[in-house]
Amino acid sequence: MHTSTADRLLNARRNVVLLAASTLLMSACATTETTRPPSRIEIQEEVGFTITEKARIGGDVRADYEEALRYLEQGRHDEGIALLEAVAAAAPQLSAPRIDLGIAYHRAGSLDAAESNLVLAIQSNPDQPVAHNELGIVYRKTGRFAQARESYEAALEIYPGFHFARRNLAILCDLYLADLNCALENYEAYMTTVPSDDEASMWISDIRYRLGQ
Repeated sequence: MHTSTADRLLNARRNVVLLAASTLLMSACATTETTRPPSRIEIQEEVGFTITEKARIGGDVRADYEEALRYLEQGRHDEGIALLEAVAAAAPQLSAPRIDLGIAYHRAGSLDAAESNLVLAIQSNPDQPVAHNELGIVYRKTGRFAQARESYEAALEIYPGFHFARRNLAILCDLYLADLNCALENYEAYMTTVPSDDEASMWISDIRYRLGQ
């Protein structure tokens, strides 16, 4: 068994690219609805994917977003969260500030606030794999395992190569759902993108042994 590893589920990183003073290009999802920001997903075979969305905002909002991320990197979570709340209020059409808030609240131990912000991120961009993955982690930590599975699977439906979500789903199936076939399938799929993960390789061997393979 490897129960001690369950709380080390990996979080996806968002790529943030800043453009002109009035435009913020952030991680987000592809969408076809004209009421949402234009966006695109780019797949890089070796490093994963970059998801971007564009929206016109004031330069002060962009600066506040950058500052909020710096606060979080420095461990100044209260200041970072307060500034991100202001950014999210100023640019409600963007999912990235809500995702960052969800992760920040999660790390601060406020799972209800984390969930609320991740749900809002998905409402603004339903095809946002990072938000679905992060929400799945919150569901798993609050004992809602079926919902966690749905969230991870939603992330993987959007981007099947999302190895963070793939690993999280495999661990969920293995440790919490007792679905060894699901666990094996997803561990093996995960290893195709992260073949250097020796820990996951050992888990695969353990599951095959339990399945009598």
